[in-house]
Amino acid sequence: MNISYDAADGPFGRPLFDKPSARALRRVGVVDVGSNSVRLVVFDGAARSPAYFFNEKIMCALGAGMSETGRLNPTGRIRALNALKRFKLLAEGMDTGPLSIVATAAVREAEDGPDFCDEVLRETGLKIWVIDGREEARLSAQGVLLGWPGSYGLVCDIGGSSMELAEIHDGEVGRRETSPLGPLKLQDIKGGQRARRKYIKEKVAALHEQMGEQKDRLFLVGGSWRAIARIDMERRGYPLHVLHEYRMTAKSVRETAKYIQKSDLDDLRINCGISSSRIGLVPTAIEVLLEIVRSFRPRDIAVSSYGIREGLLYEQMPAKLKQRDPLIEACRYAEHKDARVPGFGKIIYHFIEPLFPSAKPERKRLIKAASLLHDVSWRAHPDYRAELCFDNATRANLGGLKHSERVFLGLALMYRYSNKFDDAHFGPLLALIDEKRRHEAEVLGKAMRFAAMLWLKEDADPGQLRWYPKKKLLEFKVAPEAIDLFGEVAQARLQSLASTLNAELRLL
Repeated sequence: MNISYDAADGPFGRPLFDKPSARALRRVGVVDVGSNSVRLVVFDGAARSPAYFFNEKIMCALGAGMSETGRLNPTGRIRALNALKRFKLLAEGMDTGPLSIVATAAVREAEDGPDFCDEVLRETGLKIWVIDGREEARLSAQGVLLGWPGSYGLVCDIGGSSMELAEIHDGEVGRRETSPLGPLKLQDIKGGQRARRKYIKEKVAALHEQMGEQKDRLFLVGGSWRAIARIDMERRGYPLHVLHEYRMTAKSVRETAKYIQKSDLDDLRINCGISSSRIGLVPTAIEVLLEIVRSFRPRDIAVSSYGIREGLLYEQMPAKLKQRDPLIEACRYAEHKDARVPGFGKIIYHFIEPLFPSAKPERKRLIKAASLLHDVSWRAHPDYRAELCFDNATRANLGGLKHSERVFLGLALMYRYSNKFDDAHFGPLLALIDEKRRHEAEVLGKAMRFAAMLWLKEDADPGQLRWYPKKKLLEFKVAPEAIDLFGEVAQARLQSLASTLNAELRLL
């Protein structure tokens, strides 16, 4: 069934955003009842970039054996009901308001799906919204748009019993299709690997015909895809274990398929931190991914941690809110919540902006993000602030950031608090950015380190920096009201910035 999420009788039962200018999200809990797992996510934080306040998954395998019985796995039913009872109590303790529960392929296809929903309502008072495959595809695609505004490409969401495709372009969801290509269902196909691969090839060919050419980016949504990406990281020795925005190529998918085939699954499970119930689906899921990549030939492949749950939030966002940058909104929220002088980040951004005269918009947004975050870690012990800033930036649950951009932001914030560089701690991640970007991050960090010394009030005028790259001249004109702030430490930090720029320093 297709449902509308704008009205008060939708899955949230209430509007989440009071107005388009909303900055904060009221706490909300969403449950995804899938064929393999039942997950509760409680969102909080910035309205445009909701953060995971709480996230718990219970593997229930509701869809296991459905191909033969046509009914939900009995053991899975019990586990899912118990999970929902637990989630209800957790949500009440976190004051989320009514839980919003969406069920996908297993519940919608099972003979006893309606009976399960009735049992849940009777035992817990929770109503489950059962959505069809095309609606599932649409919501997953909207979840991707939450993290990648204005993206274009093909969203591929794999669950236990189904796989959905949806195209996105210019912030809109286009064609979408569903298929029975979930690994739980594929494992029930008679005839072994040869029959299964033939079936996969036929279904993917049909999807290709329905969806048309899709040679842009392929966005992967779903636990089985994330498990494969984690194995790809292990195979490559990739240093940053953040799955969101992790990139793969068609070649790396093929190489990882061979790696999985020759590896012991228990060893992979332990080394990659994958659950035992999930690792059993990986060999089947990689067969599907190989055929998707072979058929559609995407330009590149990106892993998305955002899917149906995030898509439900995006559904309710006013158009004006959707247009905001999720990274900047998350940083603004963090500054408002944690900085000593909320609003001073904007002063710093405009103060140091002249140091980057040729920066493109994608680089300026990182400079702005760093400026907003420059003071949010002040509570940390001074000996560990730099390390904490780097770790937070590279591993934080932030949307709209490539892995290379995480490292750039982390380096800049590290230099904000320290002139020293700990190669043993940070070194492996530096391979993700080039030498030019590392130097730019050091300049940005030292500029913020100096600017923080000229701390006045929110609407202060600390002075003016001017940078003449060809002359290698850095000029600083201190504002009259900030003269007494320009003491020995501030002067030393300004000189450090000039040295990093390999510039002559002129004071006015």
